[in-house]
Amino acid sequence: MKLAFFKVFRNLSFRSRITVIMFGLLIGVSSLLFTWHMTNELKNKERYDVELWALAMKHAEGYDRNDPISLHIIKKNNNIPFIITDLNLKVKASHLIDSKIIDHPDKLREQIEAFSHENPLQLISVYGGATYYLFYGQSGLLTRLFIFPYIQLFLITVFVFLWYLTLKATKYHEQDRVWVGLAKETAHQLGTPTSSLLGWIEYLRTQPIDQSTVDEMSKDLTRLMKVVDRFSKIGSETALVPLNINEIIGNSVLYFRTRAPKNVTIGYNGLAIAPVKANINETLFEWVIENLLKNSLDALQGRGQINVNISYDNENINIDIKDTGKGIAPSNFKKIFEPGFTTKTRGWGLGLSLSRRIIEEYHKGKIYVTESELEKGTTIRVSVKRVV
Repeated sequence: MKLAFFKVFRNLSFRSRITVIMFGLLIGVSSLLFTWHMTNELKNKERYDVELWALAMKHAEGYDRNDPISLHIIKKNNNIPFIITDLNLKVKASHLIDSKIIDHPDKLREQIEAFSHENPLQLISVYGGATYYLFYGQSGLLTRLFIFPYIQLFLITVFVFLWYLTLKATKYHEQDRVWVGLAKETAHQLGTPTSSLLGWIEYLRTQPIDQSTVDEMSKDLTRLMKVVDRFSKIGSETALVPLNINEIIGNSVLYFRTRAPKNVTIGYNGLAIAPVKANINETLFEWVIENLLKNSLDALQGRGQINVNISYDNENINIDIKDTGKGIAPSNFKKIFEPGFTTKTRGWGLGLSLSRRIIEEYHKGKIYVTESELEKGTTIRVSVKRVV
């Protein structure tokens, strides 16, 4: 039944979902107000019964367990605790009070003070000159009713929180499906022209022209085909295999070195240290490195330095990409990985968001800003588990 409800709820429009949820909240709040009203009604009734009992004792010249009125009221309200004392607070009678409290002066005083806060003291002056104090508390039923609204309020709060999470997850899921569909459709649409370009490059190889130009065109087409492959993998099961991190990052660095502005240098220590391996998907992991390198190039604005450094221990491999660009404000360290966030005049703000998803969801690693200072540069670290 629950599954059927969620299926129906999921198929409703966004406005209809809001209407259903608001109707549910209205019912919850109405129930809460009704419970509070009933609790106050019961409290007033119990107070009236005790006042009536006090008045009966006054006319009966004192408390008598065998008095018909006392018996009737106690029987009817047998879960109302009370203490009757003289003016010196010496206990004359009690009901539903533990003997340990009655026999202990300090505990008795605390109980009397507690009753005094719950209900007004009843002063009974009986015929004959005797005067008694009647201290009484709330019945067990009234106590439970007082607690019940708070339980309802807690449940309503939980309901609102779960509603918020459901709404957020539904919205995220819908957006996710749109982006996955867009990525796969892009890969499909690019498939035909890339195949055609591959045929043209093979044709150019047979012609009497400078083949170095054809080789460069072939490299760029290979890169384009990698992009198509990356888009096709979004939203699909991703196979991870142990690969040499040094070599994969090195290929990306070499590619950007030949295409970076002449006043930009890109350093890399990976080829000078021992190879290290991690379980990765080469196509997607390479995409992350390229996104980070491209962001660093954009931050440099045609002049500066990028350093790519690999470090590792027995458990993790850390790849630090450091640039001397314009830097990031501390308040934006986490925001830069959110979809749509960008400081560029052009751009969709999806590169770092996609990189985080690839590293954290597919590779179970981490990506974050380790340090940044405005107008001095930024260092972003990618950390993945090492395979020994």
